Amino acid sequence: MNGVHKAIKSFFSGKVYSVHSLVLEEPDKQVVRRWRKEVDPLPPRMASVIARSAGKNYIMTVDVESGEITQHDATHISGFPLVTLEEMLSAIYAPFSNADFNRTILARGVDLADVACLPFSPGWFGKAEDGRRLVKLECFSRKDTANFYMRPIEGLIIVTDLDTLQVLEIVDRGKHIPIPKAEGTDYRLDVENGPIIKLPNPVSMEQPGGPNFVIEDEHLVKWANWEFHLKPDPRAGVVISRARVSDPKSGVMRDVMYQGFASELFVPYMDPEEAWYFKTYMDAGEYGFGLQALALEPLNDCPRNAEYMDAVFAASDGTPFVRSNMVCIFERYAGDAAWRHTEIPITEQLIREARPKISLVVRMVASLANYDYVVDWEFHADGLIHVKVSLTGIVIVKGTTYVNMNQVNQNEDLYGTLLSENIVGVVHDHFVNFYLDMDVDGSDNSFVNVHLQREYTDGKFPRKSFMKVNKTVAKTEKEAQIKMKLTDPSEYHVVNPNKMSRVGNPAGYKVVAAGTAASLLDPDDAPQRRSAFTNNQIWVTPYNKSERWSGGLFAYQSHGEDTLQVWSDRDRAIENKDIVLWYTLGFHHVPCQEDYPIMPAVSSGFDLKPVNFFSRNPVLRIAPYVENELPVCKAAASA
Repeated sequence: MNGVHKAIKSFFSGKVYSVHSLVLEEPDKQVVRRWRKEVDPLPPRMASVIARSAGKNYIMTVDVESGEITQHDATHISGFPLVTLEEMLSAIYAPFSNADFNRTILARGVDLADVACLPFSPGWFGKAEDGRRLVKLECFSRKDTANFYMRPIEGLIIVTDLDTLQVLEIVDRGKHIPIPKAEGTDYRLDVENGPIIKLPNPVSMEQPGGPNFVIEDEHLVKWANWEFHLKPDPRAGVVISRARVSDPKSGVMRDVMYQGFASELFVPYMDPEEAWYFKTYMDAGEYGFGLQALALEPLNDCPRNAEYMDAVFAASDGTPFVRSNMVCIFERYAGDAAWRHTEIPITEQLIREARPKISLVVRMVASLANYDYVVDWEFHADGLIHVKVSLTGIVIVKGTTYVNMNQVNQNEDLYGTLLSENIVGVVHDHFVNFYLDMDVDGSDNSFVNVHLQREYTDGKFPRKSFMKVNKTVAKTEKEAQIKMKLTDPSEYHVVNPNKMSRVGNPAGYKVVAAGTAASLLDPDDAPQRRSAFTNNQIWVTPYNKSERWSGGLFAYQSHGEDTLQVWSDRDRAIENKDIVLWYTLGFHHVPCQEDYPIMPAVSSGFDLKPVNFFSRNPVLRIAPYVENELPVCKAAASA
């Protein structure tokens, strides 16, 4: 990255600039698919850069070897690139240089030394907000607790220009609302907060012989019958590329997914009042999902048998820095069965066959201010890929005058739940949209709606009704915009119509859906237009190298004209094409008292499961565990 940094510095020739994204530019997909290690030379190494200078956005491609820069037009895209870590740190201190802000804090009886202010993205709510890169800061009392989120200085919002750090407006609507107490809010173990609960005998996954996976060339992971390329990314978090699984019969590595990653998040809070209406965050595009991923904690974030991967990202001046232990990789065995059967035949002996289910997990955790997102990509030997998101961390809360629900008027809307005295947990949603470039046995695939519907026998059989399967191949994008309904079920398959099984079925993978919460915002509401990928749970688009971020390349204060909805509404042909499937995982969150002061993890996910991809059960021949193959562990007292 140092050579790229020098080229950028030379390009701006003494001007003040900031780098908002610097990653290696991926070669064209067909170049990657044709490339063979130790046979073909590496493609030219290019870097993709997004920068700002003098109020202008720059998109550039930099030749890593020569330093030559190609500039791309960005004037047609509204919004701004993600906020850098350095900008966020600077914005935190901006209010304290404003005398009106300081007077406001002192008037509330709060010591300025106890105040922490956090920058929140403002969304976009009309042309009046155009032309300036804004941030809205909310402040909290840090006195007597590490969990300052539970002590909001309610109704106080400081509107600040991110480029100049000038305070533009102070909104103060909550002078009558007390700051909630610190007692009982701290979540640290060394703080007196009740008795400590600890199992006397820790549980751990042990692998005395070492892991069964290898990492070649620092990024190519090989495990069991899988191989894939793994890289940390400042915006997406982690990117899985060239995921392939071996055929148990031929041993040939077969393509499953060219690339998969979290494309965007949308977290709208459901309080329309002045200090809350703008809280409609797009965490990947506004803050960087990977940039907010800090070092993982061994034994607690990841098990003892995990290995770790560092990330190298660019600071706002373009210089590289290392994010240590950002990703962990480990094998998991929870005692589940990959398959099993017991048969008691009429004659002969009892048949009992069981096989252990072991999987490989790739994990990262992004800490986006108050919330923590745990993202797992889990690979199974039967060809299944499970993608899971777990939500934990701290619910952002609203200060209130109420200490008990008996004080609340019958028709009054708190927009949430009273969690403790003077604290309301505001209702909100979490949506995570995944980019899944499926290449099932090759690039040319089709999307099939396998519709399940009730049919009647019309008196021809003793039974009155049955379920019938009707398969429809989507020819264009709009036919693949899927809103899921329990009462109108389907399976959703990505198939290769050019690769048939021995008995004539196309090789495929299907989406096994979960976390199907749908957005209840009006489609014409500004936040919903910007995050229109939540309009459907499934989308399918033709592969386009420039269409990667479902909330748009410049998500910060965007108008919503560069989104997955806009691309998909072009209604391009997708049958027997190189296609991308997008899945939106959704959570509705009505906070409850158990979420206070920090919430237990809530998880959901979806599967990518082979369907007619293998000729038979791919783990049929997996060997069972045998007692003498396992290590013998004894309790210390009996050793």
